Amino acid sequence: PVLLDSWSPDQRGGTGRTWDWRAARELSGRRQVIVAGGLDPSNVAEAIREGRAERAVLICGSGVGASVAANKFTGIRAALCHDTFSARQGVEDDSMNVLCLGARVVGPSLAEELVRAFLKAQFSGAERHLRRLAKILGFEKQASRV
Repeated sequence: PVLLDSWSPDQRGGTGRTWDWRAARELSGRRQVIVAGGLDPSNVAEAIREGRAERAVLICGSGVGASVAANKFTGIRAALCHDTFSARQGVEDDSMNVLCLGARVVGPSLAEELVRAFLKAQFSGAERHLRRLAKILGFEKQASRV
């Protein structure tokens, strides 16, 4: 499953996005899509950690706040992407599991391309990528002790 959520750091609702989730639902293909409106990136982290979602797309105005907040949670590897190469490569090389988008920055057509690239990509499992992931998980473990 793929979790789709939007987050507004000021909690006043709305992200200013000019597009909606219909395209993302269509792009997800055979994957189950969970649409959450909790305005809290902890919903995304919880769904991934509990296995209710494999990946998530998190949206805020610029995408920066969503990315910073999501990366505070254990097991989350979130990245803000504005190009399809990064959306794909982030999954393939770094096992990225949360795509962050800025609704005020990314238009509907590009958003569709980014979500498509993110959802189609698979972690490569190459030795160098496994070493990189182990290093990242080590950083995460160290940070949890601080």
